Amino acid sequence: MIADLSFASLLVVWLGAFVGAFAAGGAGFAFALAASAIWLHVLDPLHTTAMIVASGTLLHGILIWPIRRSIEFARLWPFIAGAAFGIPVGVALLSHTRPDILRAAIGAFLVAYGVYALAAPQLPYFGRGGRAADAAVGFVGGVLGGLGGYSGVLPTIWTQVRGWPKEVARGVYQPYIIFAQVVTLAIIGTLTLDRAGILLFATMLPALALGAWLGLRVYGRLDDRRFRQVLSAMLLLSGLTLFA
Repeated sequence: MIADLSFASLLVVWLGAFVGAFAAGGAGFAFALAASAIWLHVLDPLHTTAMIVASGTLLHGILIWPIRRSIEFARLWPFIAGAAFGIPVGVALLSHTRPDILRAAIGAFLVAYGVYALAAPQLPYFGRGGRAADAAVGFVGGVLGGLGGYSGVLPTIWTQVRGWPKEVARGVYQPYIIFAQVVTLAIIGTLTLDRAGILLFATMLPALALGAWLGLRVYGRLDDRRFRQVLSAMLLLSGLTLFA
């Protein structure tokens, strides 16, 4: 199916790569949401998931270098532990789940949260639950990652209600996304990344690079308050794109 893409379909794939990379560069997440909302118009769900995790692994692996000093393993490991159990569950459910229903459910949740986060003068603070709650969020994020590469949705929101500064938050959910995507790719990559898929991935590299570079320039200009506002707006827009 990938080998039969027309030039118009390739333009759609490249657009999804650029938009997703810009979101990842600017906020550290939302690559899967932004890219899949565009890619699902020309790629089937299984190949879309494979392209998301392959592109996201490369992209976040590069983007993590500028924020490497913000990574605190003590905060990160519960999320990773939860994802290790959640990802296989999501992959197992992939062939038994209707992608349109999944996208609509995630989209409705993101729109509702995005509107609330933008309208509320201050987000609620949730400090209870400790590492067990973090691991539970990591598990559900892993399930969503296995289902469609949406691993970063819940951890990103969770770092907001935890009240963590932008560097601390990004130091948690961005390496978490890398871990989730590497594990997902290891499970499904052999099924979907054939020679044509690898060639398609290679053609996306310029769009990924340009989008990530522009996104990082935006990120460097944001303070904590602006970053939370941009993140909330991006969550809202990501939710809307899932209805497209």
